[in-house]
Amino acid sequence: MSDEEHHFESKADAGASKTFPQQAGTIRKNGYIVIKGRPCKVVEVSTSKTGKHGHAKCHFVAIDVFTAKKLEDIVPSSHNCDVPHVTRTDYQLIDISEDGFVSLLTDSGNTKDDLRLPTDETLLAQIKDGFAEGKDLVVTVMSAMGEEQICALKDIGPK
Repeated sequence: MSDEEHHFESKADAGASKTFPQQAGTIRKNGYIVIKGRPCKVVEVSTSKTGKHGHAKCHFVAIDVFTAKKLEDIVPSSHNCDVPHVTRTDYQLIDISEDGFVSLLTDSGNTKDDLRLPTDETLLAQIKDGFAEGKDLVVTVMSAMGEEQICALKDIGPK
């Protein structure tokens, strides 16, 4: 063995995968699936039986959780599909900056300043109006596959 120290340049994260495999035949409506590299919520599943030697196929219709685009995929039901790890976290809204970023308070008392305001017009209006009125707002942030976006809003009363 040599006495030299080895330094590895690692650009990877802790190794927690952004997705996990699940058999296509077990994915149901309202579940999640990765289609064309995007995390999606399944809105419709239909299974077709095929001929003598073919596989049964699952036809998924899903909506991208961040862009709300409709995507479709057909996968043999015995094959594995990628399913994204989707988490929802609540944060208290502290501030809205002029450039469209929000300042959020985490459970640990730190601030999170890397999120933009949502693109959904009604949610955006609710957040801006509620903040302007001085209400205590809690936003729900959905994260999947390294992306995060504000997806819901709760009013917990006046400050």
